[in-house]
Amino acid sequence: MTLLDAQEYDSAKARKRNIRIVATIVTVLIVAGFVWWNRYWPQERIAGHFFDDLQRQDYKAAYGLWMHDPEWQQHPQQHPKYPFNEFYRDWGPGGEWGLIKTQRVYGASSCPGGGSGVVVDVVVNDRTEHAQVWVEKSDKTLSYPPCELLFR
Repeated sequence: MTLLDAQEYDSAKARKRNIRIVATIVTVLIVAGFVWWNRYWPQERIAGHFFDDLQRQDYKAAYGLWMHDPEWQQHPQQHPKYPFNEFYRDWGPGGEWGLIKTQRVYGASSCPGGGSGVVVDVVVNDRTEHAQVWVEKSDKTLSYPPCELLFR
């Protein structure tokens, strides 16, 4: 095939090709935006379940989520750093948040400088001060956050 034997320019075919390229780019951008917007969804979900258990006053289930060990009652000696009675003192009715009547996950972010987990911010009982918990990405355990973030 020589230059003189080249096919004629087909504007309809070129237009369809350009539309496919633009549609692919837009789809990739939308998917990337969706993934970015929901990047902390797994950690928000875990914190939401934790506060749901606290709201139902199921402190044993909440402790199981905190330690990421639903069978913790079979071996409580495996959690000596934060035993259940200390957890109950912190998160039970006499704790800082009292009886939790309403709660909702407000946001999540990582600490400045990175880290191995996510700080999840939760509005408890419509208070202006929010509860924050740290959700470790690797083993899904909860703890107190190493940094305090302001969510607006």
